[in-house]
Amino acid sequence: MMLQIFVLAAALASTQAPAPPEFTPSVNPVLDAARKSLVEHSKYLIDAAELMPAEKYGYHPTDAQMTFSKLVAHITTTNTVICSMIGSLPVSPDVMKLDDMAPKETLVTAMKQSFAVCTEALAKTTDAQLGEELTLMARRSGQSRAAAVITITSDWADHYSTAASYLRLNGILPPSAQPKK
Repeated sequence: MMLQIFVLAAALASTQAPAPPEFTPSVNPVLDAARKSLVEHSKYLIDAAELMPAEKYGYHPTDAQMTFSKLVAHITTTNTVICSMIGSLPVSPDVMKLDDMAPKETLVTAMKQSFAVCTEALAKTTDAQLGEELTLMARRSGQSRAAAVITITSDWADHYSTAASYLRLNGILPPSAQPKK
């Protein structure tokens, strides 16, 4: 009986899947996840802004929805303000004056710059700082850095969903649905 158990155990051991690669825990798992989201969503949102033809920047499906240009301006302002708070960076007053009626090239360039702000902010922030209260223009916000990280990453997903819908309604395949090159 003992020999049968040994043979059965040896057979089972030889059919087991290989061990997964060793997991190395990060000291900043929350910010690492946010940085990963930033890489993916910044690419998709910038690509969406570039894919939409300039003549369609005034498009919006219903009167209650913002135009595509307003969406791009909103993403830019939101990124700059929230990410500046996360990274304790100064907020450029120019971003607050961004005109949603500006030419496509101006809006796309501003959006790229806003994602550069987010990249800088998330690169310099650690998980140990997530409990700190944020300030905006020297005023306490009553919001933690963690809440701001959750807000901005959620916003990217929401904004991309809107942009992708606008593209599809105009017969354009959104970046995330494009075939891999």
